[in-house]
Amino acid sequence: MEFIDLKTQYQKYKSDIDERIRKVIEHGKFIMGPEIFELEEKLADYTGASHCISVSSGTESLEIALRALEIGPGDEVITVPFTWISSVEVIGLIGAKPVFVDIDEKTYNIDVRQIEKAITSRTKAIIAVGLFGQMPDLISINQIADRHNIVVIEDGAQSFGATQNGVRSGAASAIGSTSFFPAKPLGCFGDGGALFTNDPALADRMRAIRTHGGLERHHHQYLGTNGRLDTLQAAILLAKLDYFEEEVRLRSSIGDRYNALLQDHCKTPATLPGNTHVYAQYTITIPNRDQVSESLKQSGVPTGIYYPKCVHEQPVFKDLGYFWGDFPISEKVSRNVLSLPMHPFLNNSDQDKVVEALIEVLQKTNNE
Repeated sequence: MEFIDLKTQYQKYKSDIDERIRKVIEHGKFIMGPEIFELEEKLADYTGASHCISVSSGTESLEIALRALEIGPGDEVITVPFTWISSVEVIGLIGAKPVFVDIDEKTYNIDVRQIEKAITSRTKAIIAVGLFGQMPDLISINQIADRHNIVVIEDGAQSFGATQNGVRSGAASAIGSTSFFPAKPLGCFGDGGALFTNDPALADRMRAIRTHGGLERHHHQYLGTNGRLDTLQAAILLAKLDYFEEEVRLRSSIGDRYNALLQDHCKTPATLPGNTHVYAQYTITIPNRDQVSESLKQSGVPTGIYYPKCVHEQPVFKDLGYFWGDFPISEKVSRNVLSLPMHPFLNNSDQDKVVEALIEVLQKTNNE
């Protein structure tokens, strides 16, 4: 059984993917080829954003966004301590200070009730992470940001394809960001990412920064980087994009079925009213997580842990001055989350095996 079944996905779309790759090899424009611009146009149309800027990774997208906003030393950026480290490391890389706000225990996303008390005169942005496949409460977050004249960057690496009150992830804040890492809801065959905005001037700055700081060759307006998406990866994404909405529908259906089968046995994912959920990871919360994970492995059921430690526990961020107990919900959740097999091709038979094995292990551990 696969935790994320990329092999089956490739076999289903093989002819389309192979044909897209063949065309790139034939025309030879491996950097900024025509597929880049075709993909950007289609992704902008998909999300509803006016501009899409493809980039080399989800991490790079966040760093480019911060640089385009001219955030740097002396500035603060609010985000959560329960996330993949890239959401935080980009803040340090541009010289700003990460400021953490704890998460909501139901959705695993930022607790909007705690944001304003973390805002200071140095706060310039909020990186709002959409963990596990649903968007954070961006309506409330945007309202808070507007009151304080700060910018919201949606980190939609795991929530691409999800919606909030009909608005797609990527188009619900000043800047949207996503990742096309292979395991993401829409993934390529390597690293990749994208940025979204409705602001044309901001879009031009982000385009320039991803290409060594200039929109014209040999003319560099900004301190930039090599953050371009490869043409081959764009071609692969174009092939997959044709099937993406069906995959989103299947993910939702599989997640709903997990919820129905497991709701009486463990804490299942909660979806914010008005949200849809793409279940980038189907994540439950259980006591004795590590013991349960090992028992499932012995039963042939793969699992994942996203994430076993909070970012403020990582040695690299010890100088921020945070300690164990500062973010009790994040710390508690990090020790209890367990992700089960989830992908659009998970059939009922395999899902039943996962559920039956999990229930058996939970009953056994509860009786010990």
